[in-house]
Amino acid sequence: MLVAVAAGRAPAERVIRNARLVNVHTREILEGWGVAIAAGRFAYVGPDPDGCAGAGTEIIDAGGRYLVPGLCDGHMHIESGMLTPAEFAAAVIPHGTTTMFADPHEIANVLGLRGVRLMHDEALMQPVNIFTQMPSCAPSAPGLETTGHEITPEDVAEAMGWPGIIGLGEMMNFPGVAAGDPTMLAEIAETQRAGKTVGGHYASPDLGADFHAYVAGGPADDHEGTREADAVARMRQGMRAMIRLGSAWYDVEAQITAITERGLDPRGMILCTDDCHCGTLVEDGHMDRAVRHAIACGADPLIALQMATINTATHFGLERELGSIAPGRRADCVLTSDLAALPVETVIARGVTVAEGGRLLAECPHLDWPADTRATVRLGRTLTPEDFRIPAPEGAARVRARVIGVVENQAPTKALIREMPVADDEIRADPARDIAQIALVERHRGTGSVTNAFVSGFGYHGRMAVASTVAHDSHHMIVVGTDPEEMARAANRLGAVGGGVTVWRDGAEAALVELPVAGLMSDRPAAEVAAAAERMGAAMADCGCTLNNAFMQHSLLALVVIPELRISDLGLVDVTRFAFTDLVEGPA
Repeated sequence: MLVAVAAGRAPAERVIRNARLVNVHTREILEGWGVAIAAGRFAYVGPDPDGCAGAGTEIIDAGGRYLVPGLCDGHMHIESGMLTPAEFAAAVIPHGTTTMFADPHEIANVLGLRGVRLMHDEALMQPVNIFTQMPSCAPSAPGLETTGHEITPEDVAEAMGWPGIIGLGEMMNFPGVAAGDPTMLAEIAETQRAGKTVGGHYASPDLGADFHAYVAGGPADDHEGTREADAVARMRQGMRAMIRLGSAWYDVEAQITAITERGLDPRGMILCTDDCHCGTLVEDGHMDRAVRHAIACGADPLIALQMATINTATHFGLERELGSIAPGRRADCVLTSDLAALPVETVIARGVTVAEGGRLLAECPHLDWPADTRATVRLGRTLTPEDFRIPAPEGAARVRARVIGVVENQAPTKALIREMPVADDEIRADPARDIAQIALVERHRGTGSVTNAFVSGFGYHGRMAVASTVAHDSHHMIVVGTDPEEMARAANRLGAVGGGVTVWRDGAEAALVELPVAGLMSDRPAAEVAAAAERMGAAMADCGCTLNNAFMQHSLLALVVIPELRISDLGLVDVTRFAFTDLVEGPA
C-alpha cells in the first residue's frame, strides 16, 4: 500500500501540503514539502504531495506552517499526573505528545505485576503510542522500606513477552547494581535477553567507581543528573542523558550546556518529564513545554526537537517506526506556526487528526478498573494524635535532631541538623523556624505503624496537616503537619475515602483530591482532577507554603533512593549510606 501511494498508483487517505517540513534526520527545514498518509503511516515525504491524492483524499493545507514529528516523552510516570492512562493521554494529546515511554512503578508498589498489567492494557487502548517499561525496583531499596507487592526477576521475564513492553524501568537500586546484587542483575539480564532497553537511575553525585560499575551493569540512560558534569559523564559512557523538566524538576538548564556551550553531540541527549502533575498538563503543557524550555535555555529549536523525537525513538530501537517524518513511520506529526514558541495547532497520530486548536478530537478508551484496585488504603485502626507525638530522650531539655531539608525544584533533599526544644517530654514541630513534623503511615497491610521525623522547607504555620497516599515509591501515606491532632484527622480522612490528598487546617478540611485507583490515580477528566489539585495547592499556600509545586516535593519525601535524607515505614534513612539513622543525634 505505501509503495503504491508513494508511486501515485493508489490514492492516499490524507495529504498535508504546503508545509515547512522539519527533518530531524538531517536537521533542516524543507520549504514547500508535504506528506501523503496511508494505513496510519507516511507513504510519501517530499515536495508536491498532491500527486498522491485521489478523489477521496483529505487535503490539509498547512499554509506554510511547520510540520514537526509528534513529540516523545523518553521517561515518565503516568501515575504522577494523578490520572489513569486514558485520562493522561487525553490531557497530553492536545499538547502534541504522541509517544510516551511510561514506567508504572508507582502502581507496581501497590498492586504488583497485576497493577502493571492493568496500566499496560489501558495504555495499548489509546490512540497514541504508550510503551510500558516493566518496573524494576519494588521495593526501590530492599530492606529500607516495605511495599504492597514486590517485583521479582520472574515477573520481569514474564512481562518481557507482553506486546507493549519496551524494556526495563529505571533501575533505582544503583548501589545494588554496583555491588553486583544478583536480583538486580537478573532483572537486567532478562531484559537484555529479550533484546530490550534497560532504564537507568543513578541518583548520586559521585562519578567514580560506583558510577562506572553501574554503567557496566547495563542501564542505557539516566534522568537523575542535575549538573552539566552528570550529562557529560553519561554521554561519554554511551548512555543517553535524559534531562527532565517535570512539574517540580528543573534539570534542563544546568545540563543542556553540554550541548549548547561544550558542543557535544546532541544525539546523546533526550528530553523527558519524569513526573508531571495534572495541573501542569492542563495549564502549561507536556513535552511541548519541555521543548520550549530547552529552546529558552539556549538550544537550537531543531536540536531541541531532535531531543524530543528521533533521539528518543532511536534509543528504544524504534527509529524505523516513529520519531521522524519519513516513509514507513507512523504518521505522528504536529502543525505549528512557530518553532520556538511551539503553539500546537494540529495533532495527527497514526494518520488521524486527534486534536485541533487545543481541543481533543479522539476517544481515549478506559479499562473497567476492578473493585479491589479501589480499596488499597488499609490503616488497620483509627489513628490518634498520640501516633504523631515524638518522645524525647529521658531527661533531655534540648536535642540535636535530624531534619529532612526540601530543595525547591529538585528531587534531592538535604540532611540537616537542628537544635530542637523539649516540652512535656516531647520533641515538637517548630513552625517559627520552618520545621514541621513528617510521618510515614503504613497503608498496605493495615499494620497501624507510624514513623515520625521532621522536615524543613515548606514554610507551614498555624495548626495544619497535609496527608497523601501518593508517597514515592512505596506509596504508604505521608503526613506533614504542625499539630498531631490535625495529622491524625488528615490520615484518617484518607483511610475513609480510599486515598488521595487532603489538607486540614484548624480542625476542618480545606481541600481534598480523591484518588481512588490504587490511592494514586483518578479516572475522572484531567481538568476536573486539576481543579481539585489547584484547590489543594491553594490550601497548602494558605498554610504558609511558597514552594513551586509543593505537592511534588511532599510526595517524594519517602523516596529512599535519592539522597540525602528520607523517611520510610521502617525508619529514617540516610541515603548517602543506604542505612537507617537515628532521628535524635544527641543532646543539644
